[in-house]
Amino acid sequence: MADIDRAFGRRAFGDDPANYDASRPAYPDWVFETLQARCGLAPGAAVFEVGAGTGVATRRLLDLGADPLVAVEPDPRMAAFLRARTPSPALSIIVEPFESAQLPTGAFDLGVCATAFHWLDEQKALAKVAALLKPGGWWAMVWNVFGDPDRPDPFHEATFDLLNDGPRSVSHGGPGGVPFALNVQHRMSAFGRRPEFADIRHDARSWDLVLDPDQVVALYSTYSDMTARPPQERRQVLAELRRIAAGQFAGQVTRNMITILYTARRR
Repeated sequence: MADIDRAFGRRAFGDDPANYDASRPAYPDWVFETLQARCGLAPGAAVFEVGAGTGVATRRLLDLGADPLVAVEPDPRMAAFLRARTPSPALSIIVEPFESAQLPTGAFDLGVCATAFHWLDEQKALAKVAALLKPGGWWAMVWNVFGDPDRPDPFHEATFDLLNDGPRSVSHGGPGGVPFALNVQHRMSAFGRRPEFADIRHDARSWDLVLDPDQVVALYSTYSDMTARPPQERRQVLAELRRIAAGQFAGQVTRNMITILYTARRR
């Protein structure tokens, strides 16, 4: 069982952007309330977003006044969906990996990355983020994490053997099994190695995601460790997930979720 290469992760979600956009849960309101209260998200704030995907977070940033908003998305299929779904004059899209994307230095009040930063080289990406922010600007990373280690998760346990023999997303984390996003010690240590950042904080809240069997299949089909499987194997695994959800869970699956937000100010 090997980790999925980061290069694959940048094209793992574009086969069906519409399903991705419909199936991935929205980020809770408290995330955007924190960005407003702490990080300067307000009408006229200059914002860049790393790995914008189909715009699950992008649209909320625009609704709250981000203008301009520069979205960086490496997959042209996701970027095309984002452009069609979000026809805002405030939005511009750069279809390129963040590492090579050309953005103006020292120009942004806020940078955001939503459930995508694990696909980047952490230190190099943080260095670039710091260069793009104005002094006093803010950086925010947020993840919706599927699973809460502090709560029983019957559906995860019932499907562990089915899913655990395939490729693994780097979001699952390394030794010890702590997901990348929830490894607070490592994430804070990464910030600590960048002298450009101060006021580093993290906030996390648990919640429940309730799914019927069709929603289970739609959601799990968007995972990179599912799209990395051969097509026939993928169909078989998804069919078994549906069977378990419909049979063992009487058509209602509850996934334990954690949303975690990291914020840091550019000195």
